[in-house]
Amino acid sequence: MKFDYNLKNYDFRLIFYMVSLNILGVVIMRSAVGADNFQNPQVFRQIIGSFAGLAICIGLSLIDYRRIARQYNLIYLASVLMLVGVKVYGTASGHGAVRWIQIPMLGQVQPAEFVKIGLIIFYASYFHKAKDQINSVHTVLTAFVLYLIPIGLVLIQPNLSTAIIMTVIVAAIVFASNIGYKWIMGVLLAVVPFALAFVYLFKSGLYDHIPFLQGYQAARILTFLNPSENTQTFYQQMYSIMAIGSGQFAGKGLNNNSIFSVKNGNFLAEEDNDFIFAVIGEELGFRGSLIIIIFFLLIIIECLIIASKAKKMSGRLICVGMMAWIGFQTYTNIAVATGILPNTGVTLPFFSRGVSSLVSVYIGMGLVLNVALQRKDGVA
Repeated sequence: MKFDYNLKNYDFRLIFYMVSLNILGVVIMRSAVGADNFQNPQVFRQIIGSFAGLAICIGLSLIDYRRIARQYNLIYLASVLMLVGVKVYGTASGHGAVRWIQIPMLGQVQPAEFVKIGLIIFYASYFHKAKDQINSVHTVLTAFVLYLIPIGLVLIQPNLSTAIIMTVIVAAIVFASNIGYKWIMGVLLAVVPFALAFVYLFKSGLYDHIPFLQGYQAARILTFLNPSENTQTFYQQMYSIMAIGSGQFAGKGLNNNSIFSVKNGNFLAEEDNDFIFAVIGEELGFRGSLIIIIFFLLIIIECLIIASKAKKMSGRLICVGMMAWIGFQTYTNIAVATGILPNTGVTLPFFSRGVSSLVSVYIGMGLVLNVALQRKDGVA
């Protein structure tokens, strides 16, 4: 393979941040599930996913991202077909949501996680190709219609949290694409009536009239707004907050046997997934939690630095998309665990159980690493 970039520019800092979080994630997961060793099936699967994801990440970082980006139309089509496949062949969860496909040898795969990557590549390439007509009605309306298709397919799974994350990713890419502010303001003004209608229907108790909101999702919002009146459904976040607070500054230690541990008392739900930050807070304390948050912040900053040095607009937008994905998803997960936001079911990157989520993040970061290799001339 012939490289037209200097490997001295390889961003080892970004690799270090990701691997550090990933290692911590596996260690925390082992503690969360109460495993005696790393051979526990759940933990071992996460380890395999970590090695596979890192290998794919490094492999992609050495492939010119522009070669991949040129296939943006096929990538978009594949993304839509994956979501259609979920609807046709998918398996349901406890809430009846159909989000996974069972694949021989691989087990359950969540295609929506990989669709996030597909949307980042598609919109980064789409706006790069249309940069000279980026403010034309045709360009903007086409982008909007093509956004509605995958979002609609995700909403009918139903998977509102993933749809919101995808929306944030696309919004960040659009904002960074140099599109005119009149379009941005127009979209914001158009959203206001829908937001007001949502608030009115929700406050009136007309949840059934909100097409994308399921009963259990409405219950989560009600619980968040009135926790004292919904103690039976607020227990997840209540115990999460208790666990984080009980960790104090230094934490109780990994795999501790304390009888005062909220986790050890089996009070936490989804402690290896949605509420894994509660385990982090209890066992590593404020100090450990802060270090982990700083590492996430360093990844976000690194993505922005790489974006500012990117040669091409498409590379810049890929970095912005990944920054928005990791930043928003991390904030949302921690905000739910600490009671700032209602329960959303959003996972914590590199920590929560789920190989699909882990590998998809590594794929995206592999593209970011290649963008870093192709920085502007004269930029250190």
